[in-house]
Amino acid sequence: MTPTSAIFVAGHRGLVGSAILRKLEACHYTNLLTRSRSELDLTDSAAVFHFFEHYRPEFVFLAAAKVGGILANSTYPGDFIRDNLAIQSNVIEASRRSGAGRLLFLGSSCIYPRDCPQPIKEEYLLTGPLESTNRAYAVAKIAGIEMCRSYNQQYGTGFLSVMPTNLYGPGDNFDLETSHVLPALVRKVHEAKHEGRTSISVWGTGTARREFLYSEDLADAAVFLMNLPGAAFQDACRQDPPLLNIGCGEDLTIRELVDLVMETVGYRGSVVYDGSKPDGTPRKLLDVSRMRSLGWSPRTPLREGLALFYSAFLVSIHAPRSGRTAVTEEHVSGQV
Repeated sequence: MTPTSAIFVAGHRGLVGSAILRKLEACHYTNLLTRSRSELDLTDSAAVFHFFEHYRPEFVFLAAAKVGGILANSTYPGDFIRDNLAIQSNVIEASRRSGAGRLLFLGSSCIYPRDCPQPIKEEYLLTGPLESTNRAYAVAKIAGIEMCRSYNQQYGTGFLSVMPTNLYGPGDNFDLETSHVLPALVRKVHEAKHEGRTSISVWGTGTARREFLYSEDLADAAVFLMNLPGAAFQDACRQDPPLLNIGCGEDLTIRELVDLVMETVGYRGSVVYDGSKPDGTPRKLLDVSRMRSLGWSPRTPLREGLALFYSAFLVSIHAPRSGRTAVTEEHVSGQV
């Protein structure tokens, strides 16, 4: 990418998209294209095709998606598969039609089988059953990966998929009904401390293991990939599937995560684990050797990132409310 390249960040208000936009701005890219949902509904194919035909973005970061945690995925599976299929299909096809040189499709590590060997290699995709609580979302993202692969094969496009591990960072969704585990824990622990409660309840047994990546690190990886030399980028696109894991290569149990959140917030209450609620996938540790072989690795340790994350949360709870629900906002801008 050159400083004046036309770059479209789809989902620039979400966790991932906003981080990518900040990274691009910090790197002094000047021709950045962004649209809110009120300006461009990515589920509307005619509107998306018109936008691409008019602005002709050369590089596309597809970070828009409808996302949520276990509860949201279980409650709204139809919304998750319909909206995500529409968003990614429209943007990928419009990118092809308008001649975009490179597209980066951002998915999620939930695309992999529930009981996958650990750490999870890219080639484990489609080798077993998915986790039932987020199957609709995962199937939509798998379809996006296959769409990138198929377009590269048939049309010679440069469309690359990246699958980040669990993300957290500025602009995250802290709604207890729709958020992912880390922002939900931060809010729950903060409120328990603020209200003087002596205990908190956490879904599941606490034994599931999760890997976490700071969103600013993911943004750094995304811009790094878009700037790969031509041969290296094409090699990545020619992989089957055209897919790269992005993570830190380390995980911890939910119990260990809760302890770390409590330490960060300064809360000394007790924790009750509700084993009647689902744990989700037992473990999702990504094999990140492909990314490291390209010369990239994350910079933010979890303890340091969590301190930054809590500071961002404190800012967010004092910010003016937009009036939109977390689900709607994430539909617009999407974290993965």
